Amino acid sequence: MHTERGQDSLADLADRSPDLVLHDPGGPAECLVRRGQLLVPRAGLDRAVRALDRWIEAVDPAEHATLRLRPGAAADCVRIAAEVADLVPVSANHVHTVLVGAPILHGTGAAPVPAPLPPEPPRVRWDPPVTVLMLDTGIDPHPWFVGRPWFGRWDLEVLDADHDRVPDRQAGHGTFVAGVVLSHAPGATLRQFPVLSSQGLTDDRTVAATLRRARHLSAVRPDPVDVLLLTAGCHTADDRCPPVLARELAHWPTVVAAAGNTGTTRPFWPAALPTVTAVGALSPDGSRAPFSNHGPWVDRWAPGVDIVSSHVRLTGDGREYGGARWSGTSFAAPRVAAAVAMARAEAELVAGA
Repeated sequence: MHTERGQDSLADLADRSPDLVLHDPGGPAECLVRRGQLLVPRAGLDRAVRALDRWIEAVDPAEHATLRLRPGAAADCVRIAAEVADLVPVSANHVHTVLVGAPILHGTGAAPVPAPLPPEPPRVRWDPPVTVLMLDTGIDPHPWFVGRPWFGRWDLEVLDADHDRVPDRQAGHGTFVAGVVLSHAPGATLRQFPVLSSQGLTDDRTVAATLRRARHLSAVRPDPVDVLLLTAGCHTADDRCPPVLARELAHWPTVVAAAGNTGTTRPFWPAALPTVTAVGALSPDGSRAPFSNHGPWVDRWAPGVDIVSSHVRLTGDGREYGGARWSGTSFAAPRVAAAVAMARAEAELVAGA
């Protein structure tokens, strides 16, 4: 049978990355944050610097300003943020993950069993267009995408960031997600901003800054974004949404996000925001997938186990395009995003009739 590498834990990720800190390991407030980084809106920067001066080593006064703490305080960024939270709007820079196992490529594994990809999604074009914006690892020039009106000269996905000639844990994630969207909404226009690393990591600051840039670009383009799709997220120490995410997502009317793969009822952000459609994963028998987060904040459910979609594989000679089987709420969320896009396209068709 095919084999699959095991799923990482937050502790595994922290152990491998010196710039990450695991807060409250194994406890009810467990979360992953960037070591020594606190975020604050520009409007509150002066107050934050005054309140935290004894811990600060450097200040990056970007739109979502970053306070970099001294080495001796770097591991205590969550506690330090909590101590002054009533005085200044400051928070730790939470790390977002997808936390799913590596894909099972067709024709690989302990006993290779080739399995064909589903048929390529039809090459149709919706007029007016319905645009889905993905924040993921990127989209590679898979044969399913090349030649479609929306596919441009994008940078290739990073598949082996550490150059060890082994695909990274989440290599090809964005290409896979794009295939799921296209399989269920073939006429959708896809756009993408790479925010996730090939290890499946990003953070509050990166996502917030990308959302801000995407919002301004969408406002001036003739086909603005109709659906925003987010496939990663985070837990927080206080189980509240990171303020920088809440502020930026308030500008987006239709957001679909993965509910996360840690198998808990703890809110997973930004999916758990009331204005965001949180999507959990179902097993083939219709039951909740064991890894899927759940709870009253999960709004929709979609298949998320053994999903087959487009994939890019790292080989000795370069890249090989084909398919893979993968599981996770990251692959349930694009199914719902596609359904939202389809409904939008049908409504536009009726309105134009």
